[in-house]
Amino acid sequence: MLRAAASVFMLLGFYVVALLQLVAVLALVVWISTVGNAGVGIKLGLPLLFAVGATVVGLWRAIRTQPEPLHGLIVAPHEAPELWALVHHLADEVGTRTPDEIRLVPEVNAAVSEDTKLLGLIGGRRRLYLGMPLLQAMNVDQLRSVVAHELGHYSGKHTRLGAVAYRGRLAIGHTIGRIGPWNPVGWTFRGYARLYLLVDNAVSRRQELDADRASVRVAGPDVAVAALRELPVIDAAWGVYFDRYINQGWEAGFAPDDFFGGFGRLVAARHEELAKLRDDQPEQHRSRWDTHPSQAERIALMRNAPQVAHPVDGRPAAMLVPSITTAGIALQREVVDIGSRQVLPWPQFTAAATTAGLQRKADRVFRSLGRLTGTEDPGLGTLFDLVAAGRLGELAEEFYPNATRKEAAGKFVGAMDMLFTLAAVRSGTAYWRHSWTEPVTLVDAHGAELDYEEIAKLAVSPATLEEARARLAEAGIRVEAAAIVERRATASGSDIIGAMANLKVDGLHTDLVLLDRGLVLVPAPKSTDNGKDRLRALLTSGPVEELATRFRFLPYEEIVAATLTKRTPVKAELRTHAGVTVTVEERWTGEQLGESRDALLGVLDRIADRSVV
Repeated sequence: MLRAAASVFMLLGFYVVALLQLVAVLALVVWISTVGNAGVGIKLGLPLLFAVGATVVGLWRAIRTQPEPLHGLIVAPHEAPELWALVHHLADEVGTRTPDEIRLVPEVNAAVSEDTKLLGLIGGRRRLYLGMPLLQAMNVDQLRSVVAHELGHYSGKHTRLGAVAYRGRLAIGHTIGRIGPWNPVGWTFRGYARLYLLVDNAVSRRQELDADRASVRVAGPDVAVAALRELPVIDAAWGVYFDRYINQGWEAGFAPDDFFGGFGRLVAARHEELAKLRDDQPEQHRSRWDTHPSQAERIALMRNAPQVAHPVDGRPAAMLVPSITTAGIALQREVVDIGSRQVLPWPQFTAAATTAGLQRKADRVFRSLGRLTGTEDPGLGTLFDLVAAGRLGELAEEFYPNATRKEAAGKFVGAMDMLFTLAAVRSGTAYWRHSWTEPVTLVDAHGAELDYEEIAKLAVSPATLEEARARLAEAGIRVEAAAIVERRATASGSDIIGAMANLKVDGLHTDLVLLDRGLVLVPAPKSTDNGKDRLRALLTSGPVEELATRFRFLPYEEIVAATLTKRTPVKAELRTHAGVTVTVEERWTGEQLGESRDALLGVLDRIADRSVV
C-alpha cells in the first residue's frame, strides 16, 4: 500500500500544483489588466495559461491510458504441464494466487502484471511473462528463483498497485513533454517530476528487495544469487547473438528459420565463454534515480538470509516446455515481423548474410572506381585495368589518405583480397562455414580453409598482375563474378551517432540525423519548439535505412571536401564529387540529443583532414 499511497498523494499534488499555477496566472492577468492595459495582461497571460492547460491534457490522457500486455506466446497448461505445476507450487510457497496466464516473450526478462480497477485496489487477471532466453540459458533451480521473485511482487500486492505508479509516471511524462524548455511555468512541473521520481523509485527499490526475500525463501540463498548473477550474462549473450549472427543478414533481407533456437544453440556451444563472463562481471553503481537496488546490495541481502535446505534441480529450464523448439518457432510467428525477407536455415542464412556484407564492402570500392574511371558498371576487371595502367594509387589514396599514392597502392592488398573472396563465392568455388563457436570461415568444397592474400599481393602491381590472373583462373575464380550491385551508397547497416534539430541546410530549416555512413537531412518547421521530441519521434518511426530513403541522404563517401568556417555554432560547406556544395549551419536555438554536436564536428574534421591530404 505504501507505493499506492505515495503515488496517489503525488498525483493529487500534481493537480494542486496545476491549480495553484492557474490561480496565480489568473491573478496576474487581473492585476495587470487593473493597473495597466487589459490587452497587455491577456497577451502575457495566454502563454502561461497554455502551459498550465498542458497539465490538464497530460493528466487526462494518463488517466485514460491502460498499460498494454506484452506481446508474446500464450502457453496453455496442457502445452507445458511441468512449467505450470512449477508456477502453481511457487505461488503456494510465496503465498499468492497463481497467474491466470503465462506468456513467453522475446526478452531477457521475467515480469508480472495484473489488470486492476479503482487505481489498483481491485485485482484482476494476472499474467506471468517469461523470456524465452531465460528458458534456454538457465537451469530449473535458477528459473524457480526468478519466478519466485516475480510472484513475490504479487504477494506484496505490488502489481495490483502498479497501475497507480504507471499512471503517475504517464501523467507527469505527458505534461512535461508538452511544455517547451524555455517556458518558465514548466520549471515548477519539472522540479515536481524529479520529486515524484525520487519517491516512486525509492519505493520501487524496496519492493525489489521484498521480492528477493521471497526468492530466497523458495530457492535458497545460493541459487538466488546464482540466478541474479546469471541475468546480465544471458543479456550479454543475447546482445552477441544479435550483433554477430542476426543483424547483418536481417538488414540484407534474410531471416533465419529458427530465430530463437539459434540462441539456444549459441548458449550451449559457448558455455566456457559465458562462465568467464560470470567471473568478470563489473561492480554496478546505482543512484537514487534507479528503480532497482545495486546487484551488490541484493546479493548481500540474499547471503544474509537463513540457510534452508532445498531440493536441487539442475536440469535445463527448457525441459519445462515439452518442445522448446516448437515453442520458439511459434513465438517467432507471434512476435517477429519477417516482412518480405527470405527465410533460410541457419547455415544458408549465415552464408547469405556474410556474402551480402562482403558485397556491401566491395560496392564501396567499386563506386569509387567508377567515379575515377567513368565506368558505369565497374567490377574486378575494371580494377585490373587500372592496376595495369599503373593507376591503382589514385584509387587507393581515397581509402588510405595519410599515405602516398605508392604506399596506398601497397596497402590495397587487403581490399583486393576481399574482392577475390567475393569473386570466389560468386563463382561457386568457395563457401562459408557456419559455426556457433568460431567466426565464419571461408572453405572449399572439401572443407579446407581458403586464403587469397598471396594472390592479392601479386594483383596490386602491374609487373605481377598477369600471374595473379592466371592463379585466379586456375582456382576457378571468374573475374567478372565480382561486380557492383549498389551503384549509390545506402544507409543499410548504418548506426545512429547523433541527431540535431533546427539547423539550416542550404538555407532551409532542417533536422539532421548523423549516421556512421552519412547524413539524413529532414525538412523541419520554422518553429524551434519541441526539437528533441521531434527527433525522438523521427528516430523511432522506422529503421535508419528507411529514413535514408524517405529523406535526403548524403553519404560521407560522396563528400570530397569539407570547409569548417565556424565551430560555435557550427557552420560548414561540404563539396561532393558531383561538384554540388551543401551548406550546414547550426542555429543558437537548435537542440541536440546527447553529444550530437561533438559527433558532427568529429565527422566534419575527419572529412576536412581527408580532403587536405
